[in-house]
Amino acid sequence: MRLIEFREALREAMSEEMRRDEKVFLMGEEVAEYNGAYKVSKGMLAEFGAKRVIDTPIAELGFAGIAVGAAANGLRPIVEFMTFNFSLVAIDQVINSAAKMYSMSGGQYNVPIVFRGPTASAGMLSSQHSQAFENWFANCPGLKVVVPSNPYDAKGLLKSAIRDNDPVIFMESEQMYGDKGEVPEGEYLIPIGLADVKKQGTDVTIVSFGKILKVAATAAQELEKEGISVELVDLRSVRPIDYATVINSVKKTNRLVVVEEAWPLASISSEIAFKVQKEAFDYLDAPVTRITTADTPLPYAPTLIEASLPSVAKVIKAVKEVMYLHK
Repeated sequence: MRLIEFREALREAMSEEMRRDEKVFLMGEEVAEYNGAYKVSKGMLAEFGAKRVIDTPIAELGFAGIAVGAAANGLRPIVEFMTFNFSLVAIDQVINSAAKMYSMSGGQYNVPIVFRGPTASAGMLSSQHSQAFENWFANCPGLKVVVPSNPYDAKGLLKSAIRDNDPVIFMESEQMYGDKGEVPEGEYLIPIGLADVKKQGTDVTIVSFGKILKVAATAAQELEKEGISVELVDLRSVRPIDYATVINSVKKTNRLVVVEEAWPLASISSEIAFKVQKEAFDYLDAPVTRITTADTPLPYAPTLIEASLPSVAKVIKAVKEVMYLHK
């Protein structure tokens, strides 16, 4: 196994798929000449040329619409948003065109398109550049929403997303691009909609996804030192959600804490909590607990950011509460 960065895993996925299928192309702000705002597309312009690695104006609504039209006519675009905060400018094309075209055309038009880029907080970027929209996009039928937590999953899931005939929202993080992980040399795919049990445990289930899974994993390690066995489930995708893996884990541990970097109202954790109480209520020895971002725009001050976001300490406290070890 090679040890490569998250950004390199994404680059490999895109480059391999572009070599495999000439219909695949990349477009977005600074993806070509500048090698990508986060250097994800470094070297791709030199290999594939300006017709397949396309710099766009700062006009998300415009280039998202161009990509949807291209996808409806048989191409397979990858659209990079410099941040998903900017996808709000293009959301009409994502929701009202890409997500609905297959249904509204009676199955005549597929829209094989990937919208990818970073989501949620990334340090002192303040409210307008620090929002997690996974649950927003997951709420829309017709979209698949993928949120990988490590380089191995990122490559396998992105390759699957590019080959998918439906529009896929592929959400990353500025704070993950430098993360290193083991990725094999050969080709592999990870199916969209299949969760992964990152760590086996017996006392409590923690469910998370994306960047914030690292917080949950660190908390699990600390809890192990105190004799609490945590089962850690990485959803990988939040549309579709692998409910079966979550429910089977809860049936084993009898307790559930869900950790995500989004506002609490109508969040993915709300959906998980509802599904578990509906299908595994008799197995629960404690109420389902959620750890989310504070219900407020994210502040700029680092001390307030720390107070707003999920943290290791908050996860440990929540686990001890469902274990009835802390009041």
